Parts: sequence; C-alpha cells; structure tokens
Amino acid sequence: MSKVLIVDDDKDISDLISLVLKKEGIDSTIINDSTKVPEIIEKDYFDLILLDIMMPELSGIEVCTKIRDKVNCPIIFLSAKTELIDKMLGYEIGGDDYITKPFNNSELVLKIKSHLRLNKRVNNLNKNNIIKIGEILINKETFEVYKEDEKIELSTREFELLKYLMENAGIVLSKEQIFESVWGSNYGDIGTVAVNIKSLRDKLKDKNKYIITIWGYGYKFIRNVENEK
Repeated sequence: MSKVLIVDDDKDISDLISLVLKKEGIDSTIINDSTKVPEIIEKDYFDLILLDIMMPELSGIEVCTKIRDKVNCPIIFLSAKTELIDKMLGYEIGGDDYITKPFNNSELVLKIKSHLRLNKRVNNLNKNNIIKIGEILINKETFEVYKEDEKIELSTREFELLKYLMENAGIVLSKEQIFESVWGSNYGDIGTVAVNIKSLRDKLKDKNKYIITIWGYGYKFIRNVENEK
C-alpha cells in the first residue's frame, strides 16, 4: 500500500484528504506542525508528500528546501496562491506538482495516483540497474561504483569486469568465461583477465574479501562474505 505524508496546519483539510485517500486504498500520515517534517522523514518512508505552502512555523517552501535532498519521492504543493510566480518557485525548489485551494477531490486523487504510478516505475527501473553486495554497489546505468559510500573510479573494462562478476556472484567462473563475456574472443588475450582482476582488487582495496581466486581455474565473487569465512 502506498503511503502519503500530508503536511497542512489546517486539521480539517488534512483530515479530509486523509479520508479521501483511505477510500482509494492509500495510507497516510498527517503532520499539522511543519517543523516536525525533517524529523519524520528520517524515521519513516513515504511514497509521496502533500505539502501546504502557507504554514505559520515553517512554510511549505522552507520545508521543501530542507528535505528535497533527503527524499526522492514526489512532492505536491497545496496552496491558495494562484499566481504563476508562486507556482514557478514551487517547481524550482524541487516540487513536482502544484494544486490550488479549494481543490476538487477527484482531481487531487488523480494527480496523486499519477505521481505514485510514475514514481513506482522509476523506482523499479532504478532497482533493476543497481547491484549491491556487502559494501560494494554498482549502478549499471550510470557506470558508477561505490564502496561504503566512497565512489571508486574504474575504467570501462574494469567496470564491465566487476559487473559480470557481481551478476554471477557465488558462481565459480573460469578465466575463459570471463574473457569471452567481458572482452570477446577476438580482443586481446586471456592474460588480460588476471591483470584487470589485480587492478580491480587494488582499486576496491579488496584484499581477497570479495574476489577470490580459484587456483587453476578462475575467480568467484563472494555473495555473502560472512557465510564464506
């Protein structure tokens, strides 16, 4: 079930929105004190945030500025302001949509469902592009590699080698398999596998924790380090 955070100092409006969403099978959490939002998002995950702009303590604009780099979910502003400049400001600081008050309940639901569907598709796509084993994470789309949040710079061939090893984690791979899959049979010679494995280990500061040598055969990327030791 999708979960929406409703941030509005008007209790009647936030309760109404929550009731409307509940009828659509969407769970919600209500926050009437905008100063509590940064703390709430640290403790819980939300698929979408509905954020009123005109609030007494922290305005919706200020809240969005504080949390936008901490959440990836869509943020929809709710506001009685209808001027284009206000809408532009909302979009510029990271808002994904803007609904003016008073709003039509059906329109609100349609917009929320639309953003939830889009966000789900994006998240699914991102998950398919990410491989994470232990401390090592790779993004197959951006060619980025991280170890414990530290970015590791690899050459294209080293990245392809690491990707192949991690996609086949737990499987013993022969040098021939690795060479043909990463380099292709008509490129270089099989000796380049060992050279690039050493370079990869050095850059990852691996110390045989993840990439182990199967003597006389090839290599294996450890799927579960704790269980292998």
